[in-house]
Amino acid sequence: MSSATASETPAADRAYQHVKAGLLDGSFPDGELLSEGEVANALQMSRTPVREAFLRLQSEGFLKLYPKRGALVVPVSAAEARAVIEARLALESFAIDKLAIEGPEAMTTIGRELAGHPACDGTDLSDAEMHVADRAFHATLVGAAGNPVVTDLYNTLRDKQMRITATARTHSARERITHQHAQLADTLTAGEAELAKQQLREHLLGTVRALGIAGGSYLDPTDDV
Repeated sequence: MSSATASETPAADRAYQHVKAGLLDGSFPDGELLSEGEVANALQMSRTPVREAFLRLQSEGFLKLYPKRGALVVPVSAAEARAVIEARLALESFAIDKLAIEGPEAMTTIGRELAGHPACDGTDLSDAEMHVADRAFHATLVGAAGNPVVTDLYNTLRDKQMRITATARTHSARERITHQHAQLADTLTAGEAELAKQQLREHLLGTVRALGIAGGSYLDPTDDV
């Protein structure tokens, strides 16, 4: 952002964008107590707009304010994390089914597009960039189904998705994640819808397991939850 653009953005909005970005990429982890003063100093502004940003983020469920102490980053519960990943599986599986109905060419087209996506390699990406690429990979699959209602539903999960996957993802998991993305892309290219859905389920199940959460009966029918 240029200095001119930054100066045109209200301070409270800048504070909100800064803190929310840190919440979504994992820079501000669950349970951390954020200080109005520290954020204000980092952004070279007064505490008032930071307080406004904290109040806005509290209304969105990201923070819990404690007067004179700061703002606690509200931990993502196991139930919420599992619910978000279940919703992802449902929407992405729909996209695969829709593409399969449209025919092999539709599946091959999206498969080839995804095969060239940065999320299938990620070697040259920072952890933050890989985080964004991961989300974009899956959003591309959903968008390919051409159903604007499903796409909108998927996009409403964006913030919760990013926060949960930031918590689950570690640098050491990148090889597994990129391999699974590439594998899914190849399966779609081959037109194998049922196998693609199975691979998608295993991929998303890996996310909840990385959080130390049981998959539940939808993500993992063998799991007794």
